[in-house]
Amino acid sequence: MTRFAAPLAGIGLIASPQVALAEEVVELDRSDADPALWKLSDEDTTIWLFGTMHALKPDLVWFDDAVGDAFNGSDELVIEMLEPDMATMQQVIGTSAIYTDGSTLSERLSDEQRTKLAESAAAIGIPMQALDRMMPWFAAVTLSAAPLIQLGYDPKSGAEAVLQGSAREQGKPIAGLETFDQQMGFFSNLPEEQQITFLMEAAESLDGAEALYAESERAWGVGDIVSTEKLINEGLEESPEIYEVLISKRNRNWADWIEQRMAQPGNVFIAVGAGHLAGADSVQAVLAERGLSVERVAY
Repeated sequence: MTRFAAPLAGIGLIASPQVALAEEVVELDRSDADPALWKLSDEDTTIWLFGTMHALKPDLVWFDDAVGDAFNGSDELVIEMLEPDMATMQQVIGTSAIYTDGSTLSERLSDEQRTKLAESAAAIGIPMQALDRMMPWFAAVTLSAAPLIQLGYDPKSGAEAVLQGSAREQGKPIAGLETFDQQMGFFSNLPEEQQITFLMEAAESLDGAEALYAESERAWGVGDIVSTEKLINEGLEESPEIYEVLISKRNRNWADWIEQRMAQPGNVFIAVGAGHLAGADSVQAVLAERGLSVERVAY
């Protein structure tokens, strides 16, 4: 997702901090993380699938070993979306994330919801006035992303930023599976009631944010797909309409793209939020249903 929406898919911000984790917890070696990597290939085409974290602590070493080799041997990088210029971004946000008719977020909430939101936002230093012009989905993303920086997670150290920087250094083309308009539309087109549910779940999750982010980074860094699935997807599965829009439908669309790309020769490194490569509705599962076998790389 974008730098605004990305944390939702990549860090599991709307998952419940109380979700069950894998029975065997592998400790993360911050000097040698080994995130999961998959490979799909035929006679003349290789596609690597890499699940990303959109914000990471700068001291985590992960871009080496099999991931580095796969990336260096690829002809191009494909990510979820190429960010547009700032003017375009502001224009789209202004029409899909901000109330322009003088109405407010507060007037769309019940007294109980408004109180809870104001208290949760204040706890992380965000005044309610700063959220009041935002549509519920955008307020949810804003709330969810705010603790990242406070806790030391940096989008500039996130996997997409690192991969794009390396691609530019090596002269690799970079493509996006979606556009900025599309990504904003996934949220802004949700019915308002679902957006408010999304917002209140984000507000409720803030108390457990530090533990949740740490566990998300650990699971990602050791390639613990069981925990990754639970952390990232279970919160969304409790809201099936949102899960369909943010996860399932997009996974099917990306599988379409991959299936078509397999007809062309070359090596492609695809990097998308880790939640899309975990669980029964993952991109790999969709590809398997179509007869395309994706293998996890052991390293």
